Amino acid sequence: MADNTAAAPSQITGLILAGGAGRRMGGRDKGLIEWRGEPLIEHVARRLRPQCRELVISCNRNQDHYASFGRTAADRFAGYQGPLAGLHGAAGYIHTPLTLVCPCDVPLVPTDLAAKLAPAIVVSGAAIAFARTTQREHYCCALLRTDCLDSLTAFLADGGRAVRAWYALEGGVAVDFPDEVDAFRNINTVE
Repeated sequence: MADNTAAAPSQITGLILAGGAGRRMGGRDKGLIEWRGEPLIEHVARRLRPQCRELVISCNRNQDHYASFGRTAADRFAGYQGPLAGLHGAAGYIHTPLTLVCPCDVPLVPTDLAAKLAPAIVVSGAAIAFARTTQREHYCCALLRTDCLDSLTAFLADGGRAVRAWYALEGGVAVDFPDEVDAFRNINTVE
């Protein structure tokens, strides 16, 4: 790592979560829905690429299409078990000390997300740092120590699905983004 508070992109794998069922989108694959003339995944990938060494896309369908954005990984649990199942399924494809996580439906995610989250991990020693705005926590916009993914197998096998509950076990900390509410807005409906 370059200094005491930063994490170099070469130390980070970007993980885009695109494995959801798209219930609020009529079952459509959310990452492939166009927004401003491009699929949502394209917006997120363009913003994450400069922040990391490579991208991994956690997806449960349309792997051929998603492969044009990065390596693909599918959930190891049947059905759509949520974002932690996506992290779990991608763990074997991540070979950097840090993982930058973002859902495929946050097209305005900050281009300095990793830089703003890294000090909470590098300085404090926390395992996970996630974004928080004045409105709420954004648990799936996070930087984490990749080795903490090892605990997901047992957590999921015990029926755990809540991201915040796993973060509490692993020592997750919130990092404030007070002026960037729109940057974390999810595109959740076709409208």
